Amino acid sequence: MTNLILTSLGLENGTWMGHLQADTQPEISVSYRGDALDEVHLSPADTGWELCVQVPDVALSDGVHSFVISDSVSGLKLGGFSIIAGNAAADDLRAELDLMRAELDMLKRVFRRSQ
Repeated sequence: MTNLILTSLGLENGTWMGHLQADTQPEISVSYRGDALDEVHLSPADTGWELCVQVPDVALSDGVHSFVISDSVSGLKLGGFSIIAGNAAADDLRAELDLMRAELDMLKRVFRRSQ
C-alpha cells in the first residue's frame, strides 16, 4: 500500500485544489453531507497527483460546509476542507475571538503572578 500525503493548494473560482503524494494513481473520494461528489478530478503532477474538486453551488451559501477527502480503497481519511460563509460565520468567528482573548488574559495573569 502506498503512503498517501495530501497537501492543500487552496480554493479558487469554486475549485479546491490539492497535491497528493503517491507512487501509483490512488482512488479518491470526496464527500459532502455524506454523499460522494462527482466533480473530482485527479491528474498526474511532477511529484504525485493533482486533485481538483469542484465545489457544488449549494455549498456556497450561509453556514459551515465541510468536505472529507478519503482513499476509496482503504477508507482512510486523507484530509478535508471547509467553507464558512454568511452571518452565522461572523458570529462564530466573534465567539472564537472572544474565547481567545479570554485565554490570553488568563495567561497574562498567570505570567504576571509568576514574576
